[in-house]
Order: sequence, then structure tokens, then C-alpha cells
Amino acid sequence: MRVKTMIVAAALAGTVPAVAGAQVLTERNISLQLAKTIAETAMAVCKKAGIETSVAVVDRAGDLKVLLRSDASNPHNAELAQRKAYTARTFGVSTMEFRNRTAGGSELQGQRELTSIIPLGGGLPIVAGTDRIGGLGLSGAPTQEDDDKCAKAALDAVATQLK
Repeated sequence: MRVKTMIVAAALAGTVPAVAGAQVLTERNISLQLAKTIAETAMAVCKKAGIETSVAVVDRAGDLKVLLRSDASNPHNAELAQRKAYTARTFGVSTMEFRNRTAGGSELQGQRELTSIIPLGGGLPIVAGTDRIGGLGLSGAPTQEDDDKCAKAALDAVATQLK
């Protein structure tokens, strides 16, 4: 039995590819502090515009990093904000652009069916240099365009921290 095991092990050793040149990846990601700053800035921008909102920030893997809800935001806004942030992070475009790109009749329409994806405005990718490090999503404004404006204003306000 032992000889048989050794023969099988020797045969398998020749079929396992060598991992020459394998290396550890170094990836940029959004920090908790930066995610909090972006979320708090977004809340302040929306509040100044008279909008009660929910704000979500996800990291480069699409995992929730920060979720803030204003005192008067609706219950569903938290989920929508998170899904918008995830969609923007996943596709690397604003959720308004994603909405238009995947509209009815588009060959990309099926992307709308992916888990946690939503084609509603108010989400933007968070980019540092050329690295997509997260996503921002807002929900609660009267229109998708208003959510989008608040998100853009928030990222513009922290642009120097994203270089």
C-alpha cells in the first residue's frame, strides 16, 4: 500500500504546475477614516440641500464600510444606498451611466439581474489615482438626479484626499 501511495504521489507531482513567479498582490483600498469622511461629507451636502438621505460607502471588494442614515430617511433608503455604492464599485461608472447603458433593449440589460445591482442614480465609484478603491451610494432625494448631485459634490469635496 505504501509503495502504491508513493507511485501515485510521484505521478501527481508531475501534473501540478509550478508556481514560478507567484507573488503577493498589493492593492489600494479605502480606509475606514476616508470612508467616514466621504459619508459624513455626503450627509452634510444633502442636508444643506434640504435632503434627508442614507449614505453607504463600500470598499474595493464591494463590502459595506460605512452606512449613515439621517434621522428622517425612509427605511428602504439604506438598502438602496448600499446597492448603488456596490453597483458603482462593480462597474466603475456612475449608476446613472449604468442605468442608461443597461436600459431596455440593450445587450447589457441582463447585468441588472445580478445580485445587489441596481440601475438607479446616486452611486459613484471612488477612485484614487487609477485605482478603484470603493463606491459611494446615496438614496433619499426626491429624484435620482438629486442623489447623483449630492454624491458628486461629496466626492468633489474630498478630491484632494483621493490622489
